[in-house]
Amino acid sequence: MTKTRAFTLSTLLAATLLGLSVPTQAAKNGGSTGLDSAEASHLTFMREEEKLARDTYLTLANMYPNQGVFSTIATTSEQTHTDTMRDKLAQYGLPDPNPDANNLPASIGVFLGAEWGWYFDEKFAALTAWGANSELDALYAGAFIEELDMHDIAECPQVMVDAGYASPCGLNYTDASGLINAYSSLIDGSENHLRSYVGQIEAIIGVGNYQAQYLTQAEVDAILGR
Repeated sequence: MTKTRAFTLSTLLAATLLGLSVPTQAAKNGGSTGLDSAEASHLTFMREEEKLARDTYLTLANMYPNQGVFSTIATTSEQTHTDTMRDKLAQYGLPDPNPDANNLPASIGVFLGAEWGWYFDEKFAALTAWGANSELDALYAGAFIEELDMHDIAECPQVMVDAGYASPCGLNYTDASGLINAYSSLIDGSENHLRSYVGQIEAIIGVGNYQAQYLTQAEVDAILGR
């Protein structure tokens, strides 16, 4: 299958800090799903990354019950995003790495995917430990997740590149209309979430003082309307 889509993060704006160990190349998904192995593995990855965001925000909401941004984003948008990725896996006939994801609270921080579960286990532990330092650190962790998420939706996540996948393998690569629409919607949501987190951060550190953590400063400034 030849892929011809070519977006950049700057076009998507209208549309590492937590470096972890990387194993040798994992077996890739694929088969008769209508998606190639890169698309299938990326979609599976994004199912777990959206769950990571939801689970981290639910955990931070318990740590800081007076900071409503975590609970609001987790229980509305991130829950929807997690379910959307589940539904896309079903649409393309791919197995769900976390079929009990909505068994809350037991499923929080549990990642069972054979290919990427190890990575999200480590990421969840690192992000929640960071957030436990202070409410401000928790807000920065939330903003970091949204920047990372936007990159990983559009491009090939670094951990996938390190495992042997060619970049891009996300929205910039796929020509499957169902994925294009779903991923574009996720990016729109992440832009809104980043603005929410930065608003809370800058209420503490001063307006205009937030520095990009994963995207470029120009990309973040464009999202923030600066």
